[in-house]
Amino acid sequence: FQSFQNVQGEENFVFLSKKIEPSSVLETAPLFDGLKKELIRNKFSGPTFTESYCWPAAAGGCDVVAISHQGNDPLLYIPPLLTCLRSEGACQALPSTRSVSLILCPGWKEAQRVFDLLKTYGKGCRELHPVLMILGEKKEAGSHVEIQGCEIVVTTPYNFLRLLDHNIWLLCRVCHLVLHEVEVLFSDTAEQVFAILDGYKKATAKAWGNPTHQIIAVGTQWNKHITALIREFMSDPYVVITVIEEAAIFGNVQQVVQPCTNSSKIAELLKILDFTQRNLQKVLVFTDSVSEVEMIHKALKSKSIVSLKKHKESKCNAQCILEQWRRMHSSGTPAVLVSTDNCLQPLGITDATCVIHFSFPSPRVFGQRLHSTSDNFCPVTKDSSIDHVKAKSVILLPESSSCHAPGILSYVKRAEGEMPQVLQDWAARVLESEEEEKFSRPLCASLKTLGICKDRTACPDRHQINVSIDMAQSIPDEMLETPERVTILPLLIVHATHYFGRIVKKQKDPYTILEKEMNDYFKVPGHRISVNTVEKSAFYGLLEGAICHRVQVVETPAKEEENVHCKITIKHIDEGRISQVNSDDLLHLPAKFQSLPPQAVEIVVCRVKPIDNETEWNPKVTHHIDQKIKGKLHHAKVVHTLGRTVWVDPMVRVSSLPGMKMWINEYSIRGEILSTGLGSDNPEHVREIQKLCRQRPVSDDTENLEQLAGLEEASGPQDTSAQENSAESCNTSAIQQLFLDVFFLDDAAQIKEAEDSTMHQQKGCHPQIKWFQDHETVTLKVQILRAADSKCKFSKEKVVFSAYSGEQLYLAELELHQSVIAEKCTCVVKDREVVISLVKEKRGAWCKLLKSKNIHLSLDFEHWEESEDERPSAIG
Repeated sequence: FQSFQNVQGEENFVFLSKKIEPSSVLETAPLFDGLKKELIRNKFSGPTFTESYCWPAAAGGCDVVAISHQGNDPLLYIPPLLTCLRSEGACQALPSTRSVSLILCPGWKEAQRVFDLLKTYGKGCRELHPVLMILGEKKEAGSHVEIQGCEIVVTTPYNFLRLLDHNIWLLCRVCHLVLHEVEVLFSDTAEQVFAILDGYKKATAKAWGNPTHQIIAVGTQWNKHITALIREFMSDPYVVITVIEEAAIFGNVQQVVQPCTNSSKIAELLKILDFTQRNLQKVLVFTDSVSEVEMIHKALKSKSIVSLKKHKESKCNAQCILEQWRRMHSSGTPAVLVSTDNCLQPLGITDATCVIHFSFPSPRVFGQRLHSTSDNFCPVTKDSSIDHVKAKSVILLPESSSCHAPGILSYVKRAEGEMPQVLQDWAARVLESEEEEKFSRPLCASLKTLGICKDRTACPDRHQINVSIDMAQSIPDEMLETPERVTILPLLIVHATHYFGRIVKKQKDPYTILEKEMNDYFKVPGHRISVNTVEKSAFYGLLEGAICHRVQVVETPAKEEENVHCKITIKHIDEGRISQVNSDDLLHLPAKFQSLPPQAVEIVVCRVKPIDNETEWNPKVTHHIDQKIKGKLHHAKVVHTLGRTVWVDPMVRVSSLPGMKMWINEYSIRGEILSTGLGSDNPEHVREIQKLCRQRPVSDDTENLEQLAGLEEASGPQDTSAQENSAESCNTSAIQQLFLDVFFLDDAAQIKEAEDSTMHQQKGCHPQIKWFQDHETVTLKVQILRAADSKCKFSKEKVVFSAYSGEQLYLAELELHQSVIAEKCTCVVKDREVVISLVKEKRGAWCKLLKSKNIHLSLDFEHWEESEDERPSAIG
């Protein structure tokens, strides 16, 4: 049974698989009185059009599939579900245990929202026990969960499967199964959802007696897996679809896209209208102008194709055209009607077999045009062996309308139609253009913290380097003197792996000195001079208790809103946090306190991400990390920098042992996150960040481009052989080395966090190297064509070289047999090779170059001057 109803205007369309009497007034809705009162108390304005059809079916315990623009609203199913649970004898066949309603959500955030609504509206019925179940990956987590008296479990597919590992019989208690945002569940977790559905089906088949079993699936879009859901797991469900485009997919309307030029549209139209007598069609050709209707009608007439036309200037009224339309088809002649969109509703045609979009439709018009084929919708759930007319929708897409290609491609893909390569190319080009338009936006936070952005099309932020923004401010070199070991003070915790804070120098930290000077200065009441006129981007002082902060004005109110106590948005330039203060709280900041550059840096902990392919951290993890690390000094290794952002791996809290000159690793942040069970390994993170920075940056600033070319230097191995003069500093150096051994090894369970783990992940091919020497120098010729992003680090007994040739990374770490003068060594990049020149610390011939053999090293005999007897080992 199909029904198409226009209620309260043309906007309200509904497709029904079975007839439902809508309940559009709350007073008469099939809900119990206590729940109605609770809805009114919370200023509920519904039921909405979709709810008026869903509630009667769901409250009656029937299986329901609802697709609507409001399909992500839990109130589509919560009120009727609560009504079912309250009804007497709903689960009378399960006397020994209480039934369970299971709501599956696509992520913890949606699960939290559904859970909060359940707690709100559950107050109006008998005592319920909703439980939000987020277990994590810890093996013992599921064994500690008790749901003896629980009636509603809200969770995600991954979490429920983990729970089933410890309580397989739980499915036998499930009476109501809700799939919230069903299209997202099937898109992201189809395997997990079907595993749960299979278990539920088997459990219901073995159930004793005749308990209630119901599946409700709600969403905003049709998904191909919903077909299998209906066929294999539901019992004669009510299908309610209030979006015409989605009903057309369910109705199996064939979607065809025909790329063309503006000049060839008529020719393409004539090809489509190449009819035969045994393939009678009812064709509607839609356009948006009177002139195009006349042009198409004339072209069809010239090819002896009988057609009707209708536009606002036509003499024939709608009824006359409609009668001719029906008469043509019944007489065995293909019926063709060319019409403008504004004549569609008065005609009321619903039996067309083919719709041709001569002009490109807006989303609303597209749905209206598809509505004209609704009598020929054949739901995908019906038996395909039965012969029936299949409706078709053809879009003529000229390149001038290619800006719509991504949306069309997405729709045709969901409708499982053919996707011409031209359409895919246009879509890719449009998406690239849209990405270019984002160049002034901030760099995507997900890209920074995870290495990927799950949906770049929907994401409003930038996904490429813009040097003028990303390199506008850089971390001073003195802050990163030893990138392999920096001290970090996190002050603002954005989430579990994203912070703002300072890099602190161990000796004579400049900000510590400045802070003391500012606090002493502003202790004097006469120095606290309020600012009369606040200027955007200017620096001021702000007292919080006895502590003075340097702040910069980010945003000022509009002129008409200005007053003595107006709110000003400021940024704490040495902490990174943004807040609002009264304008009279800002103090004049002497120039001597403004000379030190802003100290706040953005900090990202690498190689860890949320479990279950989530893109946001669970607040439990963020809260735990916030409590653990905020305001405490940590040690870290910087593996990458971009502007004022540093990526660190690892980052640990180090404590000294009482009475001993030894430090121990108290915890690593990555390990702490993993221990919650809500984080997982992210091995590609650093590699993705470095790949991002190697892409063509958007900037005309040559100086900044040169900076960008060297921004990975922090990730290379550093010279750690600097000697200390005093005995105390020697002892400290030895203790620091001991600390490094503990610090980078982490613990046995996380051995991957060894100091060189990131380097191992990044290692590429070892280049072929030829070498020769004289008494003062050693020359290495690294065989790389057109080397890019080359870096060469020299220390007393070590050379580390890296470069790219195309997409291939080359890396060589050479432990020298004898010492060199590092500051005099050079590296020159040529077209076909890289020439490294090492200056010997002591004159004379070396018997070999390296401490150990290296198969990639060979002598350059063309330049060797010594006698045969003096020649050293060719392989090192």
